[in-house]
Amino acid sequence: MYDSIDKNNSSGETSSAFDMDLLAKLIRQQTQNRPLFENMAILGCGYVGSAVADYWQDRGHDVTGTTTSRERVASISEIVSKVVLMKADNLTSLQLLLEGQNTLLVSVAPTGSQESSESTYADTYINTTKNLVVALDQAPNVKQIIYLSSCSVYGDRQGAWVDETAHIDPLDRKGHVLHQAEQIILQAANHHQKVCVLRLGGIYGPERELVNMFGDMAGMTVPGKGDRIINWIHRDDIVGAIEFARLNGLEGIYNLVDDSQLTVKEQIGRVCSAYGLPPVQWDASKSSLQRKSLQVSNQKIKAAGYDLIHPQLLV
Repeated sequence: MYDSIDKNNSSGETSSAFDMDLLAKLIRQQTQNRPLFENMAILGCGYVGSAVADYWQDRGHDVTGTTTSRERVASISEIVSKVVLMKADNLTSLQLLLEGQNTLLVSVAPTGSQESSESTYADTYINTTKNLVVALDQAPNVKQIIYLSSCSVYGDRQGAWVDETAHIDPLDRKGHVLHQAEQIILQAANHHQKVCVLRLGGIYGPERELVNMFGDMAGMTVPGKGDRIINWIHRDDIVGAIEFARLNGLEGIYNLVDDSQLTVKEQIGRVCSAYGLPPVQWDASKSSLQRKSLQVSNQKIKAAGYDLIHPQLLV
């Protein structure tokens, strides 16, 4: 299935709400000469992909975005030059998508009931990356591939620090699938194609505010000490880091989290305080239902020159 709609040839907030002054500094961080306008393909125009599409399109690039949902074609067509209705793991569709493109952003994820299916999870990531490697071998114009992954590949480190060199030890089969997909897409790297994998922390931002995630816990007694550390990244910084990776031709794996490194107790406490909600009580005599805790280092991408737009957690 490969259906496209090209609007150039057809007779509260948008998907991206940024502080333009902060994002403008990304252009000043450019270290390589690049064409002023490029052809961009975004495989998966979901929450993050749509924000990137809006950002690139607003700067004059020719953006092609994909979706698996016919119902979303109309809304996506407002922020891209062309919408393609396709499955991300279809080789023929991928080959057609990549024709004439300079940059590829891969931002795929299972949705709805598909998230709970291990077989669908594997299809989404493993089959997609395998076919992408084949398609990219036949797409000489593509110079930069940016692939969005997750810090969940690190598993539980009981609060210890991890960086990109850490041993991978996912908690479940899904984490193993994510890591396997990373290794597959990295095989597409060669002398003229650069592959950058961004391992994202928990994503929040417009329409995914922390109060909507934690607000229902206000006034409740929750098992555990609340001492787990959750790593977050704002959607603005995902867009910013993607653009930074494109402009600077980043290669390899980079963690993308903010500097906050707060415990879940501290995070929820800030949310409740900011919104005047009753505090959460913690019952240390009972075990927490969640056990994953780790501190993810962002020093590699900062050493490369990226400055976080939101270094601290916004509540």
